[in-house]
Amino acid sequence: MNSTYIFTDRAKEYAQYRSSYPTEAIAAIVEGLMSSSQLVAADIGAGTGIASRLLGNCGVKVMAVEPNSAMRQEAEYHSQVEFKAGTAEKTNLPDDSVDLVTSFSAFHWFNPLPTLQEFHRILKPHGRLALIWNMWDETDTFTQELNNLVDIASESTPTHQNWQSKVGIPPENPYFQSFDRLQFSYSEQQNLPELIGLVESQGFIPLAGIKHQKITRYLQNLHQKWADNQSKVSLVYRTDVYLSQAEKL
Repeated sequence: MNSTYIFTDRAKEYAQYRSSYPTEAIAAIVEGLMSSSQLVAADIGAGTGIASRLLGNCGVKVMAVEPNSAMRQEAEYHSQVEFKAGTAEKTNLPDDSVDLVTSFSAFHWFNPLPTLQEFHRILKPHGRLALIWNMWDETDTFTQELNNLVDIASESTPTHQNWQSKVGIPPENPYFQSFDRLQFSYSEQQNLPELIGLVESQGFIPLAGIKHQKITRYLQNLHQKWADNQSKVSLVYRTDVYLSQAEKL
């Protein structure tokens, strides 16, 4: 699957149903840097700007770089966020132009070494790189059952098989020598339409046909099994944050 276009036909679902990120993780990403109102960040693979807006809410000026025009068009306006067409390997941003580079649940789509070289190029000396993933926390029973359902629904799609192997500390490279790992717990309450929308926002889930009908039926049964008295289920995430610094001569 072409990672640039995989979400084109589900940009609306992505914008409406994809999870947010814990406030503690956002705070950790900017902690120790200059005042947030003075920071300029590049959020790479920004999608519909979910995380870009969280940074913007802290006063950070954000260049949201996203190659998919459908995703950019679905982005909600935020005064601190400016969307730009570009890829991780070619952001089209100037040298030494940003204090912070972030990538939220996107780095696994990129070609790692050219991407890290590009991140190093656009970062100011001693600028910070933050790679973040929201992972479904399978220590929670409902979340594990949902993940198992999606595993079956993906039918061993290569995209779904391989992405988790690419999550975490990037390969050895000359641009970022060491990473600190932080971990946060996060959960979201979802009704049935929200749960279905979240699953449909995954790039490897069919959106029509018999397979889609089967997935929807499974999700209805799972939701009925676990819903509370307000018809909500609690999906639990483990948010992993990897931080590094750009060392430049």
